[in-house]
Amino acid sequence: MMIEKRKAPAFHCPRWEELPDMDLYMDQVVTLLNEYLKPFHAKDQEKMVTSTMINNYVKLKLIPKAEKKRYSRMHLAYLIAITVLKQVLTISEVKRGIEYQANLSGLKEAYNLFCEELELALMAVAKHIQEGKGSLRLEGITLQNTAMKMAAMSLAGKLVSRKILLLQDDYQNTL
Repeated sequence: MMIEKRKAPAFHCPRWEELPDMDLYMDQVVTLLNEYLKPFHAKDQEKMVTSTMINNYVKLKLIPKAEKKRYSRMHLAYLIAITVLKQVLTISEVKRGIEYQANLSGLKEAYNLFCEELELALMAVAKHIQEGKGSLRLEGITLQNTAMKMAAMSLAGKLVSRKILLLQDDYQNTL
C-alpha cells in the first residue's frame, strides 16, 4: 500500500520574538507549550509538557528557577527545545547540547537556530515522502515501511548528535 501523497501542514516553531513578552504562571506555561507542540503530541500521550516535568527540569538545572512563580520568554524557549530534543536525546545530552549552542551564539540566537533547523528538517522529510526521491532514498515508500525508514533516519541523526557532543566534551577537557 503506497502512502497517499498530500500536502503536509507546515510546522512553525515560535521564534524568540514571538514568545510572550510577559511572565506567565505555571498553568499558563503548560497550556501554551502543549499548544505550540501539538504536532508532536502522540494520541496515547496525555500531554507533551506537565508542571511536574517543568519542576523536574528546574531540579536538574536544565532551566533556571522561576522568579516569583512566574516564567519568562527564556523559560519558554528552554522548555520548547527540551521537550522536542528529549524525544531523541537523553536529558544530559539535551543539557550539554543547549549549553554548547548557547555558548557559541547566545541563548536567543541558539533558540532561533533550533527553531529554523527543526522546521527545515520536518519540511525535508515531508518533501522526500511526498516526492519519493532524494537523498533519503524513499522511492517505493509504503505505509508498511515508513516507520522503519524514519526510525533509521532518527537513529542516524541521534548518533551524529551524540558524536558531536562527545567531541565537544573532549575539546573542553583539553582546555
